[in-house]
Amino acid sequence: MLAELFAVMAPVLAGAGLGYLWVRLGHPYPVDFITRLVFNIGTPSLVLASLAGADIDATTFGQTMLAAALVILTMGAATFGVAKLLRRSWRVLLAPMMYPNTGNMGLPVVLYAFGSAGFAYGITVMVTVSLFQFTLGAVLNSQGNPLKTLAKTPTVYAIAISMALLLTGTSLPPWLANTVDLMSGFTVPLMLITLGVSLASIQVKNLRSGLGFSLVRVPLAAVVAWLIAGWVGLPPLAQSILVVQMCMPVAVFNYLFAQRAQREPVYVASLVFCSTLLALFYLPVLLALLM
Repeated sequence: MLAELFAVMAPVLAGAGLGYLWVRLGHPYPVDFITRLVFNIGTPSLVLASLAGADIDATTFGQTMLAAALVILTMGAATFGVAKLLRRSWRVLLAPMMYPNTGNMGLPVVLYAFGSAGFAYGITVMVTVSLFQFTLGAVLNSQGNPLKTLAKTPTVYAIAISMALLLTGTSLPPWLANTVDLMSGFTVPLMLITLGVSLASIQVKNLRSGLGFSLVRVPLAAVVAWLIAGWVGLPPLAQSILVVQMCMPVAVFNYLFAQRAQREPVYVASLVFCSTLLALFYLPVLLALLM
């Protein structure tokens, strides 16, 4: 199990390592340009490419989405207590608390651990997290009119189109499916390299804080997800997958949001990095308990 998990995490570590070495070797890296490129072109393409062809029935989608939304909101409410415990601004911790890496790390883990039968639940949780992150997250990180910011966020439209396709069983035309698949290819690598660029300036104290944050967030997310899934009435398989997905490491997108809003991006990078490393140790234990 550890080898398969490391195979999922290795690209994350390699991408961040590449960005780290690039900056340490003295090469320039246009963080602002890359961030705009990822948000405005790469991410909408990635959402459409990932979700447009997924096979999920409406009942499963709605029930699982409700449970995931309640977990996200509960974790958001818990941020104030965690922020006081860690002596950090709640504005900085809110996104890392609410939005785990349910996509490029969560989905492979779910597929490996639970097979194709559970993959639909994993996709649904990812859709829900993405919906919150690119609507509520965009509003909270806006520096002007939040509604104007929301209207200018392409990923919101991509999510809306994807959900319509999922619920109606419709597919994208082949030419468009091939196009968004091609455009989505650069998104995750650029996110990871940009993360590594930020890690080049990280301090040891931020590493300690990152580990402390993960040790608080992961058990809390597991308990919250388990209780809410039981309360909503999810079947056991969906309950297990919700717990696993919400215990994933902090999503790299949180760092990009922090970078764009200039809200302690180096500290948020440490949360992403430390939680990803720590996942190598806690995910096998979590999966052994749930499988």
